[in-house]
Amino acid sequence: MCLLDSIVAAVAWEAGKPLVIEEVEVAPPHKVEVRLKILFTSLCQTEVIFWEARVGTNTIVSSHFLAMKLQESIGEGVTDLQPGDHVLPVFTGECKECRHCKSEESNMCELLRINTDRGVMLSDGKTRFYKNGQPIYHFLGTSNFSQYTVVHVGCVSKINPAAPLDKVCVLRCRVSTGARISGASRIIGVDLSPHRFNGSKKFGVNEFMNPKDYDKPVQEVIAEMTDGGADRSLESTGNIDARISAFECVHDGWGVAVLVGVARSKDDAFKTHPMDFLNERTLKGTFFGNYKTRTDLPSVVEKYMNKELELEKFITHHVSLPEINKAFEYMLRREGLRCIIHMEKLENF
Repeated sequence: MCLLDSIVAAVAWEAGKPLVIEEVEVAPPHKVEVRLKILFTSLCQTEVIFWEARVGTNTIVSSHFLAMKLQESIGEGVTDLQPGDHVLPVFTGECKECRHCKSEESNMCELLRINTDRGVMLSDGKTRFYKNGQPIYHFLGTSNFSQYTVVHVGCVSKINPAAPLDKVCVLRCRVSTGARISGASRIIGVDLSPHRFNGSKKFGVNEFMNPKDYDKPVQEVIAEMTDGGADRSLESTGNIDARISAFECVHDGWGVAVLVGVARSKDDAFKTHPMDFLNERTLKGTFFGNYKTRTDLPSVVEKYMNKELELEKFITHHVSLPEINKAFEYMLRREGLRCIIHMEKLENF
């Protein structure tokens, strides 16, 4: 089996420790796999959570949830992609065969849904990354802090080759769960950081509130502001108190609270009064905005190409691959929104 030599990757050797830029080997794709050349990638808060606490002692090529890549080679059984295709790989896949994939109600593929514990490929239970013969494990099925990676074909979406790669690489959960494009006329932003208000206006936020400014629960304040409660609420931090507030702030009879953020602790418990449900409030979650990876994501790219989405507003920083730890620092300091990592830039390495 031929290996690619001297491929550069950012490796997380320990949880919460700075990533290390290493030369690694990336094996060719196996059956129903593709090997991708990565041009641009990015980072989000959810990934920082996993890096801080959940990356174990195993070595892992850290991964962003959604990155822009250029197809490099294909394995046996891959029929709908060719080398040279422009693609978006996603942390959740679409096999197109299971009950979830065939359902119009779900994107939770039984074969390829997110798995934070699996660090190997499905076909043979082995990794495709090595460092001096030592295995380096995958993360979230994409492992794209490497100049090349190997991904199951079901986690890859073929997109318009005219789309600018350094922009559409930020298409991901935050974009797919947006409120303004869904037609909301009044959007109230809730955040503990007042400096975020000005930036949030660019994304349609009309009003802004900081829970620290009030002597009562924020859900009670929102209910007063909205004549009984919001029609819809989105919670994106994963904080359990914020989740409870998001549910309790929606209007009885028709209000729907949607949980988006990933919880930091498996021990978190959601507590609310049973009457909140009996009063016909709805609590639900969303996974990648209910988009199917291969079927739906290309249409999101087309929304950007048709100027229905303004992805440039999300991009606040740029770094080269050897500077990747700066991207983590920006997220930890809550500076900016998205940092684009240019994978082919290898200054100071």
